[in-house]
Amino acid sequence: MEVYRKIWQELDMDVEKHELILTRLPNAYQRVFLTQKNRPKAMEYYDYIISELHKLRIKELYDFKAQGGKVVGAFCLYLPQELVLASGAVFVGLCGGSNFTVPIAEQFLPRNICPLIKSSFGFKLSRVCPYFQSSDLLVGETTCDGKKKVYELLGNICSTYTVELPQKPETIQSREMFLKELKQLASKLEELTGNRITVESLKNAIEMVNAKREVLERLNNTRKAVPPPISGKDALLINQISINDEIQRFIRKTSELVEELEERVRKGVGVVDADAPRIMVSGCPMAIPNWKLHNIVENSGAVIVVEESCVGTRFLNMGKVDSSANDLDGLLKSIVDACLNIHCACFTPNNGRINDIIQLAKDFKVDGVIHYSLQTCHDYNIEARKVERALKRINIPMLTVETDYSEEDIGQLTTRVEAFLEIIKK
Repeated sequence: MEVYRKIWQELDMDVEKHELILTRLPNAYQRVFLTQKNRPKAMEYYDYIISELHKLRIKELYDFKAQGGKVVGAFCLYLPQELVLASGAVFVGLCGGSNFTVPIAEQFLPRNICPLIKSSFGFKLSRVCPYFQSSDLLVGETTCDGKKKVYELLGNICSTYTVELPQKPETIQSREMFLKELKQLASKLEELTGNRITVESLKNAIEMVNAKREVLERLNNTRKAVPPPISGKDALLINQISINDEIQRFIRKTSELVEELEERVRKGVGVVDADAPRIMVSGCPMAIPNWKLHNIVENSGAVIVVEESCVGTRFLNMGKVDSSANDLDGLLKSIVDACLNIHCACFTPNNGRINDIIQLAKDFKVDGVIHYSLQTCHDYNIEARKVERALKRINIPMLTVETDYSEEDIGQLTTRVEAFLEIIKK
């Protein structure tokens, strides 16, 4: 423990507050995950990662930085991991999913903005997140007004760069603009790392991230089985961990898990009864340790079989990025095409997201959809009506949930979820 404490101190962290978080996380994790029955054996790796969340990986980042390496932190899928890896840097995700740092952020931000924004900003202000403290550059994007204004505030206390994202991705001019943005980002990453992004390094990075996407796609496909071989909670956890784990190790360990799950499917082994209600969660992202909704749903007797979310199928929507081009422009255009196939609610008119939800509902044989919005997330809250109308046309019921990271509404949410499941069962 002394080794890690020394690392945290050298990262200029508030060690006392950080250790307080580390004492709370295992208790919450044990309550949510380790009480499940019939979990796949290969989930032991992800349990280990959570227990060592701010130790093992942070030491790896610390050692990498000590050798002159750079760490790039990001908040969104629209920052291509491929570019970061091609520059020789390490990519880490920074979205906050805890209520712990919200009061700190509210000293500087309005109370009535998204809890993800407040949690993320609070982690940097309080110096309790080693991923924030390890990052040599924070890269934001213009997905929402709240985030882009907070990036301005972050720019006053650390090195920050913001990528402009087009709002109408289907147009030619949007794709041309985003290509220019990624070229500028590539230059920024080269400046940061001192390494040139070459055709070879970008091809290798594309193929590496394609491999990660492929193993997550295989994982996702096992959940189509009736009954599914893995719980929604465990699948969510794997996607959350994928953002920060060492990529080659993650691919290897998740491949081992998928092989176990595919064997379970062949044998008809599931984590619930075959008649358990199958639920899709659609909407805002869920960062560690935001497991509240999944825990409520699955403790109520249903199973979540798919997440139409940034921590879910949207990363998979990028598909296999084409690495066949022999010039940087061609490779960057392939990344642009992949990124703009992620149907975030920040886009307009965003019919692609509606089509995704309808197709997922059919592919995963869902009995109902829970549309999940963080409080004051205007894009997803407004789109909820559009999603509900589309689902009604195919006779799939939907429950709209707007919440934050606190535990104050767990009782109310449990009552609403249980009532929704009763409707589905009739």
